[in-house]
Amino acid sequence: MSRERDRSLEGLEVYRVGGAVRDARLGWPVADTDWVVVGATPAQMRQRGFRSVGRDFPVFLHPETHEEYALARTERKSGHGYTGFEIHASPDVTLEEDLARRDLTINAMAETPGGALVDPYGGLADLRAGVLRHVSSAFVEDPLRVLRTARFLARYAGLGFVIADETRALMRKLADSGELAHLVAERVWTETEKALGEPAPAVYFRTLGDCGALTVLMPELVDDVEFLESALGRMERLPAELEEEERPRWRWARLVEHLDDAQQESLAERLRLPRIYRDLGRQAALTRRLRERGELGAGAVQAWLDGVDAWRRSERVRPLVALLAIDAPAMAEALERAWRAVSRLEARELLAEGFRGGELGAELARRRRTILESELGPA
Repeated sequence: MSRERDRSLEGLEVYRVGGAVRDARLGWPVADTDWVVVGATPAQMRQRGFRSVGRDFPVFLHPETHEEYALARTERKSGHGYTGFEIHASPDVTLEEDLARRDLTINAMAETPGGALVDPYGGLADLRAGVLRHVSSAFVEDPLRVLRTARFLARYAGLGFVIADETRALMRKLADSGELAHLVAERVWTETEKALGEPAPAVYFRTLGDCGALTVLMPELVDDVEFLESALGRMERLPAELEEEERPRWRWARLVEHLDDAQQESLAERLRLPRIYRDLGRQAALTRRLRERGELGAGAVQAWLDGVDAWRRSERVRPLVALLAIDAPAMAEALERAWRAVSRLEARELLAEGFRGGELGAELARRRRTILESELGPA
């Protein structure tokens, strides 16, 4: 629908803003389009059929396209964290004032419905130069911007982008200020999960490490600098044939596989990790420990199969074997062969023989061990 002919917007001063403007000029895929409306009131928006969805400030959904239209607003720091702001949205807020509250200059560009660029803070020049630069000193008022800047670098590092020195200095200032500790776990994880889906996720963690933020947010990862750098290096060494949507959680699993159980649990609790990430991190750690043994034996493999819940979740085995194959192809081949053999044994066979309850479980374990010993030896 052409914005010039959209009757819902007739008479309103409307601008496309943010990522859509940035990525269109960068040649990057544009996922979502956000709009800012200058000079309007919430009542006027509702009268035109827009539906209010903003909890903290006036945001409305277009009655037909369902794109987001936010009233121009300013912010003033009034507390800790990314929520500690007083929002002022009124018809007298200008577009330039609205753009001034944004994090980076490349995100502070706007565009008229006809395509004319409004760029009061030099975003296009920074976009062309490949520089992530803060809009103003108000950058330090929102600690979440440290993570967002690191995530944008993870997205655009392959294009040669860098963070401006003065912006890095502000990121370090935020990390040292204690403000990061006021970020809620869910927002930290939201940015981190997005970063895991970017082209260069290791850049995100390395950038947070360089400015001191990783020590505050994920201290388990920086207990050993050597291990951290090794972990970052293996994030793209993943099992073959993964679906694209699986890659973020496998990258996370590779990042944390060297942590012990207590460290994994501590990190998971701090970030309020989704169960699927917690489980895969633990499975990757068990697979790493199996590889570090240097040889496979029936006891170790049976413990590994029990640990990854292979008997109930057999779909887990194949990708974990593929993970093992990255560094230990011969071990992976032996493990796959043993799994094929032992997985043929089914509980219903023992039920037919009359085993029930605890006796059934014990006999299943004994026969599985016998099969594994015949494939691998008793060790």
